[in-house]
Amino acid sequence: MNAVKSALDAALKWICVGLFAALLVVVCWQVFTRQVMHAPATWTTSTAQYLFVWLSLFGAALVFSDRGHIAVDFLVRVLKINEKRSTEIFVNIIILAFAVFILIYGGMRGVSITWSQNVSGLPVSVGAMYLALPVSGFLVAFYSLFHMREAFAGRGLPNDQDEKNVEVV
Repeated sequence: MNAVKSALDAALKWICVGLFAALLVVVCWQVFTRQVMHAPATWTTSTAQYLFVWLSLFGAALVFSDRGHIAVDFLVRVLKINEKRSTEIFVNIIILAFAVFILIYGGMRGVSITWSQNVSGLPVSVGAMYLALPVSGFLVAFYSLFHMREAFAGRGLPNDQDEKNVEVV
């Protein structure tokens, strides 16, 4: 499972880089055509929106993979190891439920409702944007299951000495 996670992380990083590069090119083209040519390209707004949605959801899944998301763990840090493990498993069960019911199930409902709606100026449907929800939901669900497996094994728990991800503002 570690090899699958590593491969998925690497692929997701490159996908996010590609989406960000495409978003940058589209937005720059949009500004150029609007400000310099005085004839804005009509497809750029919708394309930028789609790229931004996909990039945001894939980026959120990638950050969740490395536990880089915002977490309030000051209470967890004072718990004993077994309590930390139980808390970690409980939190990941909640995250898994959210991923399955909201992102995957709700996202698929959104896709099925909007798949036949066309976007003006683009040869794609509105459902293509909503497809990012179930795809990222599967990724978050996988990472949540991975984190639960790590917690069962006693790895990946919040550690009192682990201050590498703490930032004081």
